[in-house]
Amino acid sequence: MTTSLLPPDFADWLRLREPVDAAARSAALLDEVRRRLPADRPLVVHDLGSGTGSMARWLAPRLPGPQRWVLHERDADLRARAAAEPVVAADGSPVTVLVRGSDITRLGAADLADAHLVTASALLDMLTAEEVERTVAACAGHPTLFAISVLGRVRFTPADPLDAEFEAAFNAHQRRAVGGRALLGPDAVDATVAAFRRRGVAVRTRPSPWRLGPEQAALTAAWLTGWLDAAVEERPELAGVVDAYRERRLAEAADGRLRVVLDHADLLAG
Repeated sequence: MTTSLLPPDFADWLRLREPVDAAARSAALLDEVRRRLPADRPLVVHDLGSGTGSMARWLAPRLPGPQRWVLHERDADLRARAAAEPVVAADGSPVTVLVRGSDITRLGAADLADAHLVTASALLDMLTAEEVERTVAACAGHPTLFAISVLGRVRFTPADPLDAEFEAAFNAHQRRAVGGRALLGPDAVDATVAAFRRRGVAVRTRPSPWRLGPEQAALTAAWLTGWLDAAVEERPELAGVVDAYRERRLAEAADGRLRVVLDHADLLAG
């Protein structure tokens, strides 16, 4: 997957969202992960599209024993940030981190052969149908936890008559073609579940919604700005109403009056 289109502040965005991702991930699937991992050897975990390493920082402290994490990330700046962050195990056991400059859309089963677990977070909607098939084929022999995948549903309190229009435009933008790649966007979870099941692999899904309120006002403002920019890029005719809508919503967030629920799903396969 190319990262050439990442904005210069993308690492800051990842840092801002990290605590909300951590709070949203499914505790039920985490319990399942623990039960499926070997207890008699150091764990090997491959994390796909690792960004700054947030999945390792969240999951490693929730797993006991020595661990070896292999972080697959194409962007050099994100790799450097991930390598600089400490990662610890639940019981203080050593955790080693290896960062690889991988194009995750080209990984095969051999690249993940030593994995006891494969993970990813906020990844699937950025893939095409063909890339999902390749990724699932590579992961199918291992327990696989894909977290925080968007579903395309947003709920605002208070509601606004324009909410549904911007949601539909944003979802269309998520399904756009980029460099000849037709992204799956909010269809990615269903496509991934179907791809695993075609290979005879059982899959469980659980909700992992973001819940944004007064304590997350900075994240709400950053997310809302990007959400609306994407919606208007997809439907330029919305430019005539977006400024007033943005101003209203940002004022509500700043005053602590806005709450937003963004639906995501976690899935565990294998």
